[in-house]
Amino acid sequence: MSFQRVCNYIKRFDENLEPIQFQEQTNTVEEAARALGIEGAQIAKTILFKSNKRFGLFVTAGDVRVNSKKVKRLLGGGKPKLATPEEVKDITGFQIGGVCPFALHTDVPVFLDESLKRFAVVYTAAGTAQSVLPITFEKLRGITRGEVINARDAE
Repeated sequence: MSFQRVCNYIKRFDENLEPIQFQEQTNTVEEAARALGIEGAQIAKTILFKSNKRFGLFVTAGDVRVNSKKVKRLLGGGKPKLATPEEVKDITGFQIGGVCPFALHTDVPVFLDESLKRFAVVYTAAGTAQSVLPITFEKLRGITRGEVINARDAE
């Protein structure tokens, strides 16, 4: 159902975007990269953070770690934490491991790390842990209406 929701959503933006479903387990960045024959950094990580009661979705290259001071500044408040698995499911409509950065259940700000720009194509989760969507940074930005940031720096 989540995979189909993503498929339906992206067709409104580009008929040529085609998610990939894997037959093998791809629960980690490394497993997905191996299945695709690419480096892990090309697999986009989509992480839901919360600070106080505000949520934000951060999308980075697979080799980038988000600076918590950046999250705090962007979400305006207290100590940032990773959302719980239940909060991820409630807010995004996806399970951890399959969080797509669009077709979300709840409208939350999306922050796209500039690290994704170094690749011609990145692979976001497409609603399940066994699916990805090959997409350019610019198309991802257009679909998510995400704010481009440097997630590694505190400023």
